[in-house]
Amino acid sequence: MNMKSKAAGLIRKYKHGWVFAYILIYMPWFMYLEKHVTVNYHVIHSAIDDKIPFIEYFIVPYLLWFVFIAAVFLYFFFTDVEGFYKLSKLMFTGMTIFLVISTLMPNGLNLRPIYFERDNIFVDMVRTLYRADTPTNVLPSLHVFNSLGACIAIYHSEALRKHKVICAGAYILAGLIILATMFLKQHSVIDVMAAFLMAYTLYQFVYETSRKKVPKMSRQTALGHK
Repeated sequence: MNMKSKAAGLIRKYKHGWVFAYILIYMPWFMYLEKHVTVNYHVIHSAIDDKIPFIEYFIVPYLLWFVFIAAVFLYFFFTDVEGFYKLSKLMFTGMTIFLVISTLMPNGLNLRPIYFERDNIFVDMVRTLYRADTPTNVLPSLHVFNSLGACIAIYHSEALRKHKVICAGAYILAGLIILATMFLKQHSVIDVMAAFLMAYTLYQFVYETSRKKVPKMSRQTALGHK
């Protein structure tokens, strides 16, 4: 088999990679918002936010979010096409809703500490995060929403459910990531609740709807053989 045939075979095998083209829509839109939503935005705040302490050590799971989401996407991309499509549908729909909300209702936070009580490598990492990431466009939290989306996909994977340690590790990491968004003052409790609500709502359309169709189709097939 020559290189041309191998390349054609890989393209056919991984043709579902077209889904990643969504990044060409998301990134320019998001960068535009980050650049232009700097003043006159709706401040998201809850009284509970003021009771949550700043804990710099949560920077570790917060940054692991990038590895976590990438790993889940790649796993489904290479092993489970149907699961990959469902994961992408859930994630990218939620991310688009996030962009629409941020466009129609510019929002941001005033939760970040003015000064830090401690000085260590974790605080330095938080300072770097604050410089790179503006405190705007926060509702709902994509860190939370995408973590929930990854957990939903893992839960619905028959192959992954056999590996309880992997599943438990993923769920624990997702929980730490969600907590990190609040303990690092990157998100309000309101952002987190909004992410849970959006994940639950989209879950009904992406996963529950298809699950309910399976028994119905099975009954129709059984009747057809009678």
